[in-house]
Amino acid sequence: MQFLQNSRRIATVLKPIVTTETNLRFFSSASQISRSFQWRSQASSSSSVLKGIDSSSHLSSMSLLIPRSSFTSEAEKLAGNPTVTVKDLHDKMLNSVNVKRSMPPNAWLWLLIENCQNQDDIHLLFDVLQNLRRFRLSNLRIHDNFNCNLCQQVAKTCVRVGAIDSGKKALWKHNVHGLTPSVASAHHLMSYALEHKNSELMEEVMQLLKTNDLPLQPGTADLVFRICHDTDKWDLLAKYSKKFSKAGVKLRKTTFDVWMEFAAKRGDTESLWKVDKQRSETYSQHTLSTAFSCAKGFLLESKPEEAAAVIQIICQAYPDEKKSAISTEFEKLVNEWPVDVIKHQTDEDKKALAASLKSVIPSMVNTLLSSGLKVSVDLDELNKNEALLS
Repeated sequence: MQFLQNSRRIATVLKPIVTTETNLRFFSSASQISRSFQWRSQASSSSSVLKGIDSSSHLSSMSLLIPRSSFTSEAEKLAGNPTVTVKDLHDKMLNSVNVKRSMPPNAWLWLLIENCQNQDDIHLLFDVLQNLRRFRLSNLRIHDNFNCNLCQQVAKTCVRVGAIDSGKKALWKHNVHGLTPSVASAHHLMSYALEHKNSELMEEVMQLLKTNDLPLQPGTADLVFRICHDTDKWDLLAKYSKKFSKAGVKLRKTTFDVWMEFAAKRGDTESLWKVDKQRSETYSQHTLSTAFSCAKGFLLESKPEEAAAVIQIICQAYPDEKKSAISTEFEKLVNEWPVDVIKHQTDEDKKALAASLKSVIPSMVNTLLSSGLKVSVDLDELNKNEALLS
């Protein structure tokens, strides 16, 4: 009987400690320890009571160390070789939420993001974000994630330091870092893929957009089409053009520029005219790029007069201060385009196309000159073009 009374006294003394521990720590280990105390306090035999007292005392002292040791070990694991400023800010912010139990100033987080220089810095950034989200949820009862502007800045920073795998986390709808994914964040990764001509990364990002229910936008299409063009992935562009069309995305003029230029470069006149028809349903006027792409299509079909007519119309509509852009397009048509289009033909078609272009391009130029249009084209360069001589 005396043992049972002692047990109740001990349970009464220990209960505030357990409650305090539960309030102070949000780790699951605390609740497990609490349940352990309650079970032991109900033991009937004197030996089990005494054993429970020793065990509970040991667990109580350990419970105060578990969270801090977890934070310490995690910080050591993430430390690597971060910059001094980032490491200091990381430690200050974790001390604020885990020891002082208060939300650190927003300026600290933005300063940390600004000073990230390498992958180790990014690891510390994501560790801070996870701790901030957990603190907001457990102590401030804020269930919402951080706003999408923060997510966009995190993705931009990951791209800046080359931490692409970490940047992909910014597109996860369900994450432990409190990030709110957005298409703008995806565009930072797409821009990196464009700069490095990485179509594989582009496909990964497109899959992440689909998996996390992020809507496709005109800017997304613009980046995807450019990447496909620069990596010479015509089939991939055709695949994604269908996806954008199905999603009802209104393509920009610049997107049609890239699409039609790619079709002309491939020598695919059937696709070129289909794309031009789709373009005309949205935009009534040609851009300089789409007009020259159409001219190239007519040249591929051995129709130099029609090619000259398209160029003449766009030249008349183009403002005088931008006439230099027309000269640039002419130079591309004569010096670059024949090489590209012949390269994409089968061996048996290359000679026939080279002979045709060597004839129809000068014919188009002469038609333009006859109409009174001043054309700055050096046809001698055309005759020296190795692609046309092969």
